[in-house]
Amino acid sequence: MSLKRTLALMLPAVALTLPGLYVRLAHVHLIAPQMALTAGAAILGASFLLLWACDAAQADMSQSLALALVALIAVLPEYAVDMYFTWQAGQHPEANYAHYAVANMTGANRLLIGVGWSVIVALYWLKLKKPVILERERRLELLFLAAATVYAFVIPIKGSLAWYDGVVFLSIYAGYIAVAGRRPTGECECEGPAALIVSLNTLPRRLATYGLFAFAGAVILANAGAFCEGLIGTGRAFHINEFLLVQWLAPIASEAPEFIVAIGFTLRGQAGMALGSLLSAKLNQWTLLVGMIPGVYAVSHGSLNHAIPMSSLQMHEVLLTAAQSLLGVVLIMTLRLSVWHAVLLFTLFIGQFLAPEILAMFPQALHQGLTGDRVHQVFSLLYVASSLSVLADSPSRLHSLWKGAWKPEEGDPPGPPLPTPDCAHCPKRLRLFG
Repeated sequence: MSLKRTLALMLPAVALTLPGLYVRLAHVHLIAPQMALTAGAAILGASFLLLWACDAAQADMSQSLALALVALIAVLPEYAVDMYFTWQAGQHPEANYAHYAVANMTGANRLLIGVGWSVIVALYWLKLKKPVILERERRLELLFLAAATVYAFVIPIKGSLAWYDGVVFLSIYAGYIAVAGRRPTGECECEGPAALIVSLNTLPRRLATYGLFAFAGAVILANAGAFCEGLIGTGRAFHINEFLLVQWLAPIASEAPEFIVAIGFTLRGQAGMALGSLLSAKLNQWTLLVGMIPGVYAVSHGSLNHAIPMSSLQMHEVLLTAAQSLLGVVLIMTLRLSVWHAVLLFTLFIGQFLAPEILAMFPQALHQGLTGDRVHQVFSLLYVASSLSVLADSPSRLHSLWKGAWKPEEGDPPGPPLPTPDCAHCPKRLRLFG
């Protein structure tokens, strides 16, 4: 990629970060909508910079270290927003911050499967009339995602998200890192802005990479609190449900770079790579992000004896998210996701998204007990029933997932070739715009 085109990608991303950074450093007071807009734009731009830095960083570290470090840094936008709410929940238990933390976490996770996976498959089908085929190596991520999904059902069953739940989720991800880090490594080929950085000599390359990490991280951390409070203030000012704003609008700022790049891959015929990247993103969020919440709350609250407060509504949100994750794992166990699978995932997502608002327009439905919370329970059952139906129709899916995660079986779909082995296993790794 030419220097001119590379700069054309990087400069807008940097420009997005500057207003929010200036507002924070100069202590400029803005009204809530302006605060949410400038801080959200800064997080969006910094998210692009993080992706490029993560891509380039692999040239200077071992694969196992890259897996752990890149995964932790790449989830920073979602982490910063959610951890702000979680920390505030421990400091101000009388407020609704705990509810906001759960809202952001569940919204980010459901967007990835309900919208991200579905859009990739639909675009690829419109382009080539084919299903998306994943690489065989992705079965490892699927196996650990399945483990995290199964454990997630324990949370609403026992009615709490405690520190030991966080230990379980983090241990699942640590297990994934340990196994994936032993796989063969290869030379990692970068494209776009990351390729320009990698082409530099060792010292300038490392300075540029770590400089991007530091700058993007500082922008995200500086704007996370303002973005969160701006969203809440905007909801109050315009009488919009604050929970819904946090659940759906907040993740968009951090998820947009991944979605945009994944769509770009899909339009170039590399849908397997695009879907695999979003699969890694789901694994990160369903383990690292969820696992951090009870630990941060315990530190902020100053005690391990109290789980983060969650009402029945939040528990049902976690149940719905776990049920959707279960269906996503079951559908993709064969490393093949068809357009009809995408339609099912998207339809259920839109249904659970719109149904509570539609019911709210009919007071008679509320009088009969058809609340949004009750509707979400119905959709949880629909997700689980759909999963069991698929498994009953093809029980060999479970066996192929377990065996294939450690050793590909004969008769597996070949899947599209990966650029290199270590590129394949980098969590949330996306090469931008070749």
